Amino acid sequence: MARPRKFDEQQVLATAREQFWARGYAATRMDDIAEATGLGKGSLYGAFGGKQDLFHRVFDDYCTSVVDATAQQLRGDDEDAYSRLSAHIHAVAAASAADTAQRGCLLAKGTAELAEHDRTVATRAHTAIETLHALLKDDIAACQRNGDLDADADPGQLAALVLAVLRGIEALAKAGADEKTLTDIARTALAVLPRPAN
Repeated sequence: MARPRKFDEQQVLATAREQFWARGYAATRMDDIAEATGLGKGSLYGAFGGKQDLFHRVFDDYCTSVVDATAQQLRGDDEDAYSRLSAHIHAVAAASAADTAQRGCLLAKGTAELAEHDRTVATRAHTAIETLHALLKDDIAACQRNGDLDADADPGQLAALVLAVLRGIEALAKAGADEKTLTDIARTALAVLPRPAN
């Protein structure tokens, strides 16, 4: 009969995430994770498999949390759609500026490092990006229905533009862009979205 686990799985995953996020996948060793979590390597392997399996679990959980947080920020009534969109864009800029360690986004970091050679990471990243695009598209369509944005514009194209801006804000922050620069980008992104003709 197997002995029950005597550790908090979610806490171990959170600690492993911090290691991968700070160091990158290649530079993180299972020894580092074992030391950070206080678990033996045998316990880690038994619970999560090897390093790649553990990263896949961490990466999937992170992508899910990003999508869930974005959905919470963007879903709601049509009349509040533009204020939600504005708040979301400015929140990404603020969070990116607050990342003084310049770790960036684990979704972007993991994808850049591994997607070329790791089909699981590539597929999960693609799904996350597609879902983020769909959430933005739905909110932009709500803005159009409420008369805040031009109803003739393609909401999918506008969503792709906003998503590219948000990913760019995160990349620029990682490269050291200051808060004013990131806030100005957020403000400009909103300003260039097409308004209804008077």
